[in-house]
Amino acid sequence: MKKICLLAVSTLLGACQTLHPAAKADLSGEVFYLQRIALPPAATLSVSLQDVSLADAPAVLLAEQKGPVKGQVPLPFHLSYDPAQVKPGHRYSVSARIEVDGQLIFISTEHHAVNLDGQDPQPLKIRVDAVR
Repeated sequence: MKKICLLAVSTLLGACQTLHPAAKADLSGEVFYLQRIALPPAATLSVSLQDVSLADAPAVLLAEQKGPVKGQVPLPFHLSYDPAQVKPGHRYSVSARIEVDGQLIFISTEHHAVNLDGQDPQPLKIRVDAVR
């Protein structure tokens, strides 16, 4: 009898878990640059959402989109993150970089702060500058 009750409870808990998957929040936007040049076909785009609260420690990665560039600027991105990782009083930032064959050619040089409170303007616009 105990085994049947335990099996029933396990099944019920499993069903509840599938009905309520982990909550996710999203940030969307586009990456652009001002130079009038086309990106080569081998270009890759990386966009990341990081907790940058601690000045003396590495930033904590909350979300990242990384992959080949499809088309030309503006380049769309979509980041999904777990809102449970967002802590009150912390600072968050979105950054982007474009590489070709592992060599950095464009990077965001300005701080793009986000509050992650549902009030951030979307789509975010992230400018990247050429690396010399």
